[in-house]
Amino acid sequence: MELLMSATIGILTASGVYLLLRARTFPVILGFALITYAVNFFIFAMGRLAVNQPPIIRADVNQYVDPLPQALVLTAIVISFGMTAVIVVMALRSYIETDTDHVDLK
Repeated sequence: MELLMSATIGILTASGVYLLLRARTFPVILGFALITYAVNFFIFAMGRLAVNQPPIIRADVNQYVDPLPQALVLTAIVISFGMTAVIVVMALRSYIETDTDHVDLK
């Protein structure tokens, strides 16, 4: 499970960085979203990857899942959705004013 999560985080981060370095607006927005998903997966993985374990400490300290990273990821999802909406509106406004979707305005 750890190898799968590590590979997923690495692939999402690499794809996001590649898209952020593009000179068009839409790939930059997609790159931002992919990096956001990679960070969310990373935060989620920090809370231990355990299947069918309670999120609260009961008897055994080694068999629980920390609920704090799960709450942080839920909050990050809402914030990233709002930021993506703001970036899309700014990109649309930039396209309307300049008639191009280049990020560097050349």
